Amino acid sequence: MAKGEKKQKGKSGRPRQGKRAPWPRDFIWGVSTSSFQIEGATQADGRGPSIWDTFCAAGRVANRDGGDVACDHYHRYPEDIALMQRLGVQAYRFSVAWPRLLPKGRGNANEPGLAFYDRLIDALLAANIEPWLCLYHWDLPQALDDQGGWTNRDSAGWFADYATLVARRYGDRVRRFTTFNEPSVFSLFGYGFGDSAPGLSGPANLLPAIHHVNLAHGAAAEVLRALVPKASIGAIHNVQPCLPSTPADAEAALDFAVYWNRAFPDPQCLGAYPERLAAAIEPYLRPGDLARICQPLDWFGLNHYSPIYAKAAPEAPLGFSFSPAPADLTRTPIQWPICPEAFRETLLEVSTRYRLPVYVLENGYGGHDTPNASGAIEDQPRIDFLKAYTGAMLSAIADGADIRGYFVWSLLDNFEWGSGYGVRFGLVYVDYPTLARTPKSSFRWYADLIKAARGRRLKRGVPARGRP
Repeated sequence: MAKGEKKQKGKSGRPRQGKRAPWPRDFIWGVSTSSFQIEGATQADGRGPSIWDTFCAAGRVANRDGGDVACDHYHRYPEDIALMQRLGVQAYRFSVAWPRLLPKGRGNANEPGLAFYDRLIDALLAANIEPWLCLYHWDLPQALDDQGGWTNRDSAGWFADYATLVARRYGDRVRRFTTFNEPSVFSLFGYGFGDSAPGLSGPANLLPAIHHVNLAHGAAAEVLRALVPKASIGAIHNVQPCLPSTPADAEAALDFAVYWNRAFPDPQCLGAYPERLAAAIEPYLRPGDLARICQPLDWFGLNHYSPIYAKAAPEAPLGFSFSPAPADLTRTPIQWPICPEAFRETLLEVSTRYRLPVYVLENGYGGHDTPNASGAIEDQPRIDFLKAYTGAMLSAIADGADIRGYFVWSLLDNFEWGSGYGVRFGLVYVDYPTLARTPKSSFRWYADLIKAARGRRLKRGVPARGRP
């Protein structure tokens, strides 16, 4: 158990079992976003290009969409914070754009970029919303990619220097830090499959990238611990069951699962690569690397949406690939299976395996929402999804999983990577031509859930903000 974190127990002194119980007293409710997906202003105030700017410019995204404007959060953040206040969230997980702070990835810092996050953090604190700062949500400076990006072992040092800048600038006001968001996803898609920025593929790119990102995580955690004495540090991992499409795909599913679910949390939390991956990583491993990677952490950030299905694909760069979910499963409009029981089981598994308090930092429903004739966005399927998944989470807590918070992905409709603006995950509808924000019916549902979950202690006069 991490220092400063206490196991939540029932009145008997044992974790609650079976029976549905109220939400834990100190449970944190929040929303999540990321820099490239909402900020826009990609050429404003000295920001440098990122690998995603380059990927978009090359026409690699649906509809040739890009992040130049996105939701214009860079200029409209006060409006977005006001929406968070209406929701009643206690916390906001956002990411800092590395190329906004260091346009070339290294060297001289960009003061206008630093000042933007000063304004954002100060406005959040003034609104009684705790900032949860993520160092990296996929937007590597292009100047560093030109030097090999995550395939270059020097990237761990580059990231440590960036973390030092962030810690010194914001550590007086930010306590919650996370190093990476979903390293498995951006490494697999960007360095293994070639479908995301920077568009590389094959084991010769993926394997060193995995190890160097893990090294960078350890180096950044060490920096944050040294420079922000009261920091609460974690990393955010996607964990989802990887299932075979057919019985013949069982080995492919095991291979997929080790990259998807274990390649990062195992070395970071347990100090070793999973057995199925260890031999492949060995050529990149140097003495002391695993000790540097496995820094003490205070919590485990979990992103979860649905099970994924795998199939053997000998022609693919890694010998396996995604497979469509079985046709008999209930799915979202973007064809992701809806399986709250898998979420419950994942929460129990992660809590037991890594023995850290768990915060769910992404969970949500992607669709193709449109306003009705009166201009309202009635997204009942998203409400049904969130209701089922939060119910599964409460069941996992009752069965002993140490879950401390839940953040919906996402506050706003946004740039959804390879899908561009064609998929909407937000509680708030964004009309991209005008950038007008309109809360959906799911926004009201989530606000009511938070109010009901926290109502008892709010009536006793406990401050609205969660325990830091």
